Amino acid sequence: MSGIAFAIPGDIDLPTGGYSYDRRLLREWREIGVAARHLALPASFPNPSDADLAETGRLILSQPYDDVLLIDGLAYGAFPESIAAGLAGRVVALVHHPLGLETGLSQEQARASIVRETAALRYASSVIVTSPTTRDLLVADFAVPVERITVAVPGVDPAPRAKGGAPDAPLQLLAVGSLVPRKGYEFLVEALRSLAERPWQLTIIGAADRAPATARALEAQIASAGLQDRITLAGAVSDAELARAYAGSDLFVMPSLFEGYGMVLTEALARGLPVLCTTGGAAAETAPDAAALKVAPGDAAALAKGLKHLIDAPELRARMADAAWATATGLPRWRDTATIVAETCRKVI
Repeated sequence: MSGIAFAIPGDIDLPTGGYSYDRRLLREWREIGVAARHLALPASFPNPSDADLAETGRLILSQPYDDVLLIDGLAYGAFPESIAAGLAGRVVALVHHPLGLETGLSQEQARASIVRETAALRYASSVIVTSPTTRDLLVADFAVPVERITVAVPGVDPAPRAKGGAPDAPLQLLAVGSLVPRKGYEFLVEALRSLAERPWQLTIIGAADRAPATARALEAQIASAGLQDRITLAGAVSDAELARAYAGSDLFVMPSLFEGYGMVLTEALARGLPVLCTTGGAAAETAPDAAALKVAPGDAAALAKGLKHLIDAPELRARMADAAWATATGLPRWRDTATIVAETCRKVI
């Protein structure tokens, strides 16, 4: 193997968990001397045009034949079988979460996506996933042999412990993630509407341009509930601004309907924040029970009950925060993640 051609669709600088994972692999490989480069694919994936598929084929086939092709699942899961078959023996597929499980698809779209991704994965020499939950899902529902799957959970950087809000201020709630249907923010807003008499402020950090209709609907829901002064949609922010938001928070909230891992959960744990999250996808296993209160996804009433319990119980939040901080030292590091992925690629050719 002469190197790794890491094929990633769209703008790699977008503030999403998947792109953050990809960026960090490339950064770690530069630092440890792994020969790897970013191969930019068209931005239309996972719904590519015929022209973009043709351009993708041209870009990939132009790579040196002894390079391993590490292809982000946002693109590879959308490859027609004919393209995937033509690359057999050279591909390591990186699956953050299956495309057909994205919230907002019609049943027909989801079914077609699952069929297409199942076919493509047959031709991948190895498959890298970001959680044991996704591994088990690919084995059970996508016919991927378990021996072809490697788990490389996202790493996390050491961080200072969050100080929280001022003692006399409302409880500072923080949620992080793009405003897309899968993140379930509408259930969080509905839950908080029923707790208007409690002292809280919520900040949601995440890009609003990936699903504009969802972002507009969320803004309208907040306005209808009369919570404009208590819920801030901060948009995408810099790393420094995000760090300040974590530092000034008292409780991290993640209402996602499904997560392939939930990187923001470990980022919250690394700062000693107690967590309220759902059990959607891998989220249930990412956050330890001692540090997180977990509820079913898509259940505003359960979210409201959990929030009420934690808002009213500062001693419980303090115990959960201590458990989160104790967990922080044992969280995986990015260097380990990058090494696992590189070693998997080395075995392909």
